Amino acid sequence: MPNIKSAEKKVRQDKKRSLYNKKIVVEYEKAMRLVVKNTGKKNVSKFIEDAYSKIDKAVKKKIIHKKKGSRLKSKVARVAKVVIKKTTKK
Repeated sequence: MPNIKSAEKKVRQDKKRSLYNKKIVVEYEKAMRLVVKNTGKKNVSKFIEDAYSKIDKAVKKKIIHKKKGSRLKSKVARVAKVVIKKTTKK
């Protein structure tokens, strides 16, 4: 436990920020799972846009690194490509 008052405040701020960051990370992971889960749906593009926006927000707020954001967007695009290919084959 910190002894200095400013260090105690820093610990409180860090807890609050980490909770917020976890919330945003969970949001973009959920958005990616939605893209995978809704494979048979017709409006896959809506889920792709949602995932992209969540990832971009996480990058903008520096919760994830810029290159990780690019990697995740690429992953979403690959999943979407497979999904679209499956839906058009039927």
